[in-house]
Amino acid sequence: MQQSEFTVEDAYQYNQRGVFRWLWSHISRYRLLVIASVLFPVLDLGLYAMVPVFTGRAVDTVITGEGSLWRATLLVWAAMVGSGLSFWSTSLATETIAQHLAVDTREELYRSLLGKSQIFHDRQRVGDIMARATEDVFQLNLFVSPGLRFVTDTILGIVVPLLYIGLISPSLLLVPVIFVFTYIISVRRYASRLLPVIRNQRNQYGKMNSVLEESISGIEVVKASTQEWFERIRFGRNARWFRDLFVRQGQIEARYLPLLLFGIALGFTFLHSLWLWQQGVIGLAEIVAVMGLMNILKFPTFISIFSITLLQGGIAGAERILHIITADTDIDQNIEGHQAKIEGKLTFKDVTFHFGDGKPVLQSIDFTIEPGQTVAIVGQTGSGKSTLTQLVNRTYDVTEGSILVDGVDVRDWNIASLRSQIANIEQDIFLFSRSIRENIAFGMPDATTEMIEQAAQDAQAHNFISSFGEGYDTEIGDRGVMLSGGQRQRIALARAFLANPRILILDDSTSAIDSATEDEIQKAIGRIQEGRTTLLITHRLSQIRWADLIVVLDSGKVVGIGTHEDLLRTSPHYRRIFARYEIELPPLEELTPA
Repeated sequence: MQQSEFTVEDAYQYNQRGVFRWLWSHISRYRLLVIASVLFPVLDLGLYAMVPVFTGRAVDTVITGEGSLWRATLLVWAAMVGSGLSFWSTSLATETIAQHLAVDTREELYRSLLGKSQIFHDRQRVGDIMARATEDVFQLNLFVSPGLRFVTDTILGIVVPLLYIGLISPSLLLVPVIFVFTYIISVRRYASRLLPVIRNQRNQYGKMNSVLEESISGIEVVKASTQEWFERIRFGRNARWFRDLFVRQGQIEARYLPLLLFGIALGFTFLHSLWLWQQGVIGLAEIVAVMGLMNILKFPTFISIFSITLLQGGIAGAERILHIITADTDIDQNIEGHQAKIEGKLTFKDVTFHFGDGKPVLQSIDFTIEPGQTVAIVGQTGSGKSTLTQLVNRTYDVTEGSILVDGVDVRDWNIASLRSQIANIEQDIFLFSRSIRENIAFGMPDATTEMIEQAAQDAQAHNFISSFGEGYDTEIGDRGVMLSGGQRQRIALARAFLANPRILILDDSTSAIDSATEDEIQKAIGRIQEGRTTLLITHRLSQIRWADLIVVLDSGKVVGIGTHEDLLRTSPHYRRIFARYEIELPPLEELTPA
């Protein structure tokens, strides 16, 4: 079974061993609808093909004067009504299957994305993922309705008329059978030329969507750099490539031969029928019936140009969706793993980490943090500080060595139990386009209003939240665009305070907050730190000096570990980090905690 960081109990398991098996495992969930979508077209075409036969009998009645024209008319009317009702039932069944397929596919894709590791998501382009979840899924919808319905109509629209022609006179099958043979060869060649173009269309749509998403997400940078013209040209180039692929598709469709072959076959069938009539093999009624049945072949011949495009668009879309769903992920949920309340002891044992086959980001990291300690991790930009903390909650997994939480390797923990007790507040705060209340309570959706407001007060966020017209119900826009950097960080802190974590990771979490507010927040952080293990990444000496332990990183290695005073005496790297501070800090003993 494929690894996943998130699974749904009793979720329907689809067959992912190939595109067609995967599609069938989706469609076959609705067996009654599938049966209806096959039986009703048989009834539809069977009745519709009876119309030329009954018409031929009516002609015979007119010529011979034998029989009832009212009866012939009633038979034609009944066949058309029955065909119409069957057509309506077919449409209802296939469209229902198509909508179920779209919903189920989106749910499966989204569930898969939630279960992928951070490394997987780091490699993806958001716009392309969105294209797969929207346009490619829509192609699957069209694949079923009208795609598969057209295919069914094409097959039955050929088989049923040929069967009826054979019943009238087997000798009349000569030209229609030759036509069907040439039709199959022509359609196969047409499909083989079209499929690569359709695949390129789907891929190019994903690329174009990615360019659009990046430009809109980075619109502030685009405008600040006055690069609107460049982004316009870049997007326009991708849009033209997408257009060119549709032009190429049109060129292939313009060379679609089956309709020409049908016209030739129709003429030869009429000629052959007249010759057989002259020979006395068939009568005029049979000629009328056969020509009517041949005209039924025109619809499947014509509709093939659309059905093949829809089928291949669906197949190309399914390939792109299934590629994401079946992509490997490095971290497993480990449902049966260790679950317990975290005390807070962290042990890094010879930890090495690198992304893929690249240069190691961390090398041979060894140190231990006791429960309740506050540990500051310092180093120059790019030294691996943030990456080190991301290994604790298994955002990434160590390449070599191990990280122990309370003596248990993090890989042996149930990942939900582990992560629910660790809060990570980063400098780049992400907030959802929801209300402030929902953002604060994101990790605890059942939190009461009192709990949410208390967390906001602890994070010094209550006052500015209350100043908004709708208070805690204020919608903050995409990524919290309506809030300042400091306000976003305080919302993130409130979210962490509400979650009441056992391990708290603060990655430069007060960088966008003014000094006066920071003093207040530090008091709140000081309260939440009590009895909790805290990993602190910051360049502010006012915070670093009070850490129980300071770990100095340089190029992914530990080059110093100890207290502030010890490192000032023994670590040139530590002194170099703060060499830019020209002011002389007062002695530590003259300071008192806030």
